[in-house]
Amino acid sequence: MFASRAAQAYSQIGVETGVAAASPHQLIVMLYDGALDAIAQARGHLAAGRIADKGRALTRAIAIVDEGLRACLDPAGGEIAAHLAELYAYMCRRLLLAGANNDAAALDEVTALLAELRGAWASIDAPAAAPAPNVRLATA
Repeated sequence: MFASRAAQAYSQIGVETGVAAASPHQLIVMLYDGALDAIAQARGHLAAGRIADKGRALTRAIAIVDEGLRACLDPAGGEIAAHLAELYAYMCRRLLLAGANNDAAALDEVTALLAELRGAWASIDAPAAAPAPNVRLATA
């Protein structure tokens, strides 16, 4: 138990340090990484039957997409910002339904959408952007 808490504290310090030193583009990439990580955790919890943990991970993913990515859109951004807002709202609905229906395919769909957008943001600030986290998509 102590090792787990120590690892969490160390991870939190790393995130805080990364945020303090990040450019605006890197901050957006970090939000994508956080959402992708939370969805990956939810997928693992779903597979293991840990329903409460799955719910917490999905709640975190939804919060990152809605309160992080969607909330930082500039309404003056025109059509692109409006379309992104609609896409983020769609992703939140899909994640909510994925949790309610234990739908791994919906998790895969949102993962693919987020990974595509993450790649676009990372390319804006390419020299400083890290590679995407190891995200597996289910294959049919």
